[in-house]
Amino acid sequence: MADDRDTEHTTIVERDGGGGGGGVLAVVLLIIVVLVLLWVFRAQLGLGGDSTNINVPNSIDVNVNQS
Repeated sequence: MADDRDTEHTTIVERDGGGGGGGVLAVVLLIIVVLVLLWVFRAQLGLGGDSTNINVPNSIDVNVNQS
């Protein structure tokens, strides 16, 4: 009978390459959250929120006659 201590055992572990998908999902979710926050606070950040209307008159009447 052979001695079991003298034999080598090799274990092969095969992976299907599906690992690491959680990190990609986290990055995508982070980008989506940042874009939503930028859209919500775009007026405070000056990114095309409500525009300010400034009315400038065509002429200004100035009376310079001193009596």
